[in-house]
Amino acid sequence: MKKFLFALLASGLITGSAQARDQLSLAGSSTVLPFATIIAEEMGKNPKFKTPVVESGGSSVGKKGVCEGIGTQFIDIGNASSRMKASELEFCNKNGVDVTEIKVGYDGIAVANSLQGETLTISKADLGMALTAEVPACYEGSGRNYNCDEWIANPFKKWSDINPSYPALDIRVYGPPTTSGTRASFAEMVNQKAYCGKEPIAKKASAARGDKKGKKCRAMRTDGAYIEAGEQDNLIVQKLQEDPNAYGIFGFSYLDQNTDTLQSAIVDDTPATFELIASGDYAISRSLWFYVKHAHVGVVPGMDEYMKTWTKNWGPDGILSDAGMVPMPEAERASYAKAMTDLPKLTADMLKK
Repeated sequence: MKKFLFALLASGLITGSAQARDQLSLAGSSTVLPFATIIAEEMGKNPKFKTPVVESGGSSVGKKGVCEGIGTQFIDIGNASSRMKASELEFCNKNGVDVTEIKVGYDGIAVANSLQGETLTISKADLGMALTAEVPACYEGSGRNYNCDEWIANPFKKWSDINPSYPALDIRVYGPPTTSGTRASFAEMVNQKAYCGKEPIAKKASAARGDKKGKKCRAMRTDGAYIEAGEQDNLIVQKLQEDPNAYGIFGFSYLDQNTDTLQSAIVDDTPATFELIASGDYAISRSLWFYVKHAHVGVVPGMDEYMKTWTKNWGPDGILSDAGMVPMPEAERASYAKAMTDLPKLTADMLKK
């Protein structure tokens, strides 16, 4: 009897006052949310299982939530549109939580606006320059032209302040908050790598302040040019439909589902389209993930079935593709389908690949 009770404790079924769950609990990325919801609803058609509960909150909520502990008061799977970092995995290890990393497909980060507004055609570096919190003090129009190594609060008010060919409109961009994987990916790919990593003045100034990789450039403006609109991307879509002079940042699937009212910006000569994301040619593309908690597999009903439901629907002809998710190549799908069965423990070395 003592061994039996110990086994229950280890599996998380006895956790103080927590009650055993009979349905899966997931949380995380608002970009992964619509796809995870589709899979949950498909799984719910099987009378053997209850429909999983899928919540948003942002990628950081998904990755932190799955790592917080073992037991039915914690989520089973964390969804993310940005890959787990070594520091986030350390939090898992600290709490004795083993996870498996599953890539499920690809997505583009769309920059879009109302069809009633002016299409934004812009370089990725200039997009970063428009939205990063600080810029070097030697740009024309910055108001101070004497010290390229000095950083000042971003002074650009209009897109045309950066390049006369851009719209003469106030820079006003609705986007996700700091908890969002979409924001983290955008800030890294656009602000950090495209602007501070490649634009000559910003690259030199970043090195001068001891920031050769440009990580400080990830900070977004807080002066009204960039407006946090919460974790629900559909709220950003609504804002753009109401304000034709504003632009928004969100997952491609939300643009794909609203092409009757929204249009993509042209970033580095490419619009956000299914085909260009699939080919890797779209300028702001990223992978989508979820993280599976080992200790809950075989304990909370439906973990295996949930993963199998993904593999049945994530191909080019599946319902996820119809919803705007860009499928992985066949070999990659096979690799991650195998990971769902083998459940390899995620390690810091694996995150370096």
